[in-house]
Amino acid sequence: MTCQELGSKVPGALLGAVLALMACTAQAEDVPASGSDLGGVGLIEMRNARFRPDGTLEAGTAIRRQRQFWFLSFQALPFLETTFRLTDRLDATAGRGTTTDRAFDIKARLWEEGQWHPALAVGVQDVIGTGLYGGEYLVASKRFWDVDLTLGMGWGRLGTGADIRNPYGLISSRYDTRPRNVGVGGMPAVNSLFRGRDAAIFGGVEWSVPWVEGLRAKVEWSGDGLRDERGGYPARTANLRGEARSRINAGLTWQNDWVDAGMHFLHGTDVLFRLSLRLDPARPPSPPRPPPPPLPPRPEAAGDIETALRRAGFRPVAIIQEGEEVRIAVAGGRHRTLAQTAGRAARAVQGALPPEVERIAVEWHRAGLPVARLVLLREALEGAAIGVGSAEEVLASASLAPAEPVPGFAPDLVWALEPRLALQLGDPRTGFRWQAAGAAGARLGLGAGFAVAGSLAQAVAGNLDKGLPSDSRLPRVRSDIARYAREGRTAIPTLYAERLWSPAPDWFARVSAGLLEPMFGGVSGEVLWRPQARGFALGLDMAWVAQRDYRQRLGTLGYSVATGHLSLYADLPVWNLGAVVRAGRYLAGDWGATLEVSRRFDSGIEVGGFATRTDVSARRFGEGSFDKGIFVRIPLQLLGPETPVVANAVIRPVIRDGGQRLAVDNPLWEVTREGRAEALGRDYLGLLR
Repeated sequence: MTCQELGSKVPGALLGAVLALMACTAQAEDVPASGSDLGGVGLIEMRNARFRPDGTLEAGTAIRRQRQFWFLSFQALPFLETTFRLTDRLDATAGRGTTTDRAFDIKARLWEEGQWHPALAVGVQDVIGTGLYGGEYLVASKRFWDVDLTLGMGWGRLGTGADIRNPYGLISSRYDTRPRNVGVGGMPAVNSLFRGRDAAIFGGVEWSVPWVEGLRAKVEWSGDGLRDERGGYPARTANLRGEARSRINAGLTWQNDWVDAGMHFLHGTDVLFRLSLRLDPARPPSPPRPPPPPLPPRPEAAGDIETALRRAGFRPVAIIQEGEEVRIAVAGGRHRTLAQTAGRAARAVQGALPPEVERIAVEWHRAGLPVARLVLLREALEGAAIGVGSAEEVLASASLAPAEPVPGFAPDLVWALEPRLALQLGDPRTGFRWQAAGAAGARLGLGAGFAVAGSLAQAVAGNLDKGLPSDSRLPRVRSDIARYAREGRTAIPTLYAERLWSPAPDWFARVSAGLLEPMFGGVSGEVLWRPQARGFALGLDMAWVAQRDYRQRLGTLGYSVATGHLSLYADLPVWNLGAVVRAGRYLAGDWGATLEVSRRFDSGIEVGGFATRTDVSARRFGEGSFDKGIFVRIPLQLLGPETPVVANAVIRPVIRDGGQRLAVDNPLWEVTREGRAEALGRDYLGLLR
């Protein structure tokens, strides 16, 4: 039997078998989902109706001849899966060499599996991109003991198998054509959804091999009839030269709690290897930590409180006793949250406080700015230490209030050595460009919120400097990143003076002047109203800046701009979601707005995305049409060391000049957000850790 003959028989036989089995009354088993080759949960090339546990992050790669996929998937909500994918692929236009493609996929659950009905999901592949992999699908999955069956229908790229006519064409003839208007890419292809003359049936079987834990055998009938895009797909859909020899794909996948590894045979011609790593942001793995130091009994007489704080890693700012209450203002420390900071500070001074003190008011200073005051009852801490109290009782007896400025002059020097990594995606010649550097930074606090700070950086490795020159039609405020990397291997990223202070309860202000970031220097000011017990904040920032020279020393390039934004920060009522809306003028002089949505987990890991639309047209913006991206923030303490540092990775499909904001070191929202009641309630267990 030829592959072509087999292709005519498989869809019908598969459909009949699946429908017959779905009529059975087998009890489904709870088996973890496994990954597909394009990222996200699925069979091999095709998606199924399964999902990862809520919040799961997965990053990985899949490699075969003439094609390599890099992907980052996030189970953003219990019913919503998102995937960003970067592809190094055969340049089908030239027929040789490689080029890159970026894509974003979403899949939503319509309903969960029951005893008598399958799980059902709908998805869109490459919804924002060039449309190279653009397609839609409706898919059902039903599990019978060790076997998971999937059946679905695909459109677009997932319908190139062309098994049937598009059923939506029966509703309206407009569904028989699939518009394609790529332009400069990056725009949602809403007018192409579920359209096209043909559709394809896909399906498959995933068997959990019982005698090898975590091993799955997979066989699928793909809806994608193409191996590659030779012949002009998707601009052309007929007389293509990249058809797959076979639509049957098969392979093995093995997984445990944190890794998926697989080997698959595709299209009758190619072997593919897949590897991905997974992380549950709510319960990330972390090395065992020593228990907190024991809480000593009350002393008969006062001791050296300042020395006790320094031994615990804090920098004392002020210590003031007023009757039965002691006010302890601290900076630094090895903890990123108010609960951990206050709990450790109170534990550190317990053995040095006068015995008559009953209330410990810990004031937390960050970047010289007092962000919160947490008053703890000493008796509640002592009860929890001997097992007759709990963190809940300590929290219930505590009170949170705005911190107050501390009078006096308190010079404070902080310095650090750190690695830095700059990343660029989407270069036509290669998927990744990067530059690794070592940096030394210092900050000298002068009291009352005044400080001077700066850093030096030395590039040590990478290929970012070999990137293509910018072709931007806007002022090149970011797109000259390759030239900055090439000419600024030894650089001064920042050198500035600033003041952060609180002019009134719940109000914060910042003024910075100097070399504010690697590409811009000038004067920046910001004010933030952040009600401590509310789930929102409002901020205004304004700046006049000049673009710095490519060597990142003291010179400028002659371009300057006034920029600023009004920003609304809000906690959303479900799934620990947060949103930021900004509106104003960006670095290239364009006016517009940015929407940022993120999800924050109790571990401190935060995952989100953003999009900016301005008065710059898509054509003038260039490739990508508008600025957008995703970000991941991970507290470094999860890797072992006790440190408040949070690593921040921002992934943009392409770096252009529209919609770009100034990046200062201490934006007020990031400095103060952990001083809110919401943050304290989320991490209250830290009071005793």
